[in-house]
Amino acid sequence: MRLLHTSDWHLGQTLHTFERGYEHGCFLDWLLDTLVSEDVDALLIAGDIFDNSNPSAAAQRQLYRFLQQARERMPQLDIVVIAGNHDSPGRLEAPGPLLEAHGTVVIGNVSRNEEGEIDLARLLVPLHGKDGSVQAWVLAIPFLRPGDVPRISQPDDGTHIDPYLHGITQLYRQAHALAQAQRQPGQAIVAMGHCHMVDGQSSLESERRIVIGGTEALPAAMFDDAIAYAALGHLHLAQRVGKQEHLRYSGSPLPLSFAEVGYTHQVLRVDLADGRATAITPLPVPRAVPLLRIPAAPAPLKEVIAALVALDLPEVPLHARPFLEVRVLLDAPEPTLRAQIEATLEGKPVRLAKIEPTRKISAQQEAEAVLTVDQLAQMQPDDIFRRLYKQKYDEDAPHEQLSAFAELMLSPGDALPNGGAR
Repeated sequence: MRLLHTSDWHLGQTLHTFERGYEHGCFLDWLLDTLVSEDVDALLIAGDIFDNSNPSAAAQRQLYRFLQQARERMPQLDIVVIAGNHDSPGRLEAPGPLLEAHGTVVIGNVSRNEEGEIDLARLLVPLHGKDGSVQAWVLAIPFLRPGDVPRISQPDDGTHIDPYLHGITQLYRQAHALAQAQRQPGQAIVAMGHCHMVDGQSSLESERRIVIGGTEALPAAMFDDAIAYAALGHLHLAQRVGKQEHLRYSGSPLPLSFAEVGYTHQVLRVDLADGRATAITPLPVPRAVPLLRIPAAPAPLKEVIAALVALDLPEVPLHARPFLEVRVLLDAPEPTLRAQIEATLEGKPVRLAKIEPTRKISAQQEAEAVLTVDQLAQMQPDDIFRRLYKQKYDEDAPHEQLSAFAELMLSPGDALPNGGAR
């Protein structure tokens, strides 16, 4: 059978106040055509479908229109959706019964029975071939918060283990054991997850660290050797995990910040046979709207103005005009910076999304520099916590403090802040 793996759509995202519905619409239209042309049996969407936990009506309409059109064009297509750290588990699952009647399974959270035991069977989703028979089982595990994982006791020998990290590993192993008990010869086991694996390459501007203090870095060893493929979400750069071909992040389908302009955006086609992945093929996603960084590295204002004057772009409708980040190297504050740049761009078919000023400062000035508003907006919550702790106590924050802060940030029911880094 053939799968298509995608993640991190971030429907409803804005890029420095600019709506991106047109780009997402182009991607979803392309994805529909690709599902048909590639003769896909199942679509796996590994989290962060929406950009925030309270998506706009327009973003929700985009998702449900896509699911409806996919069902119309490919009636036998199985679709499995898991929640990411940006998604509201309850909101994502709310239309679940209606969606299941049309071939889409949505897993937003980990549910427990009255005894507090995790409902593992709910996380196990069958995938069907063209003849209607079960060809694979998916461990559909959404983004996990500390309260979602099995409770882990500390060893009696006095050593300390991270209960969150080990709880996630235990949950995957328990779900895999259930799949092994149900699978028939020739059926594959596929894992889904929205998490940060060890050595995963992050986008500094566009990914919110999902657990603080480093404990989000999960080992590839948590996936059993019998796993045919792991369809992962969260990191926007398409990449392998631990240099293993069958453990993959598909990456986001479009650049979510200017830090991602050099990424190759894609979905992954996965062919399964005899319980294994026989071929994994990247399918590049066309970029509907360019993101430009001018110049490539910060430069003095005179050079920047010259580069903007030389900017020659074809005339296109407003919604298709490139987004522009202007990067300026300053010796001192320049009160008219924006006015000069906007005047230079007058009449050019481009949308000025961001001006990134960089100041020349000495090492001593750098150590004492006050953060700008833009720099503060790009900081992670734990970066601020570490900075304040260091400022107050003149030493690094201890692991116990970071872990407690992590649990506070990700406690159930607390909405993650909208905007900023992802």
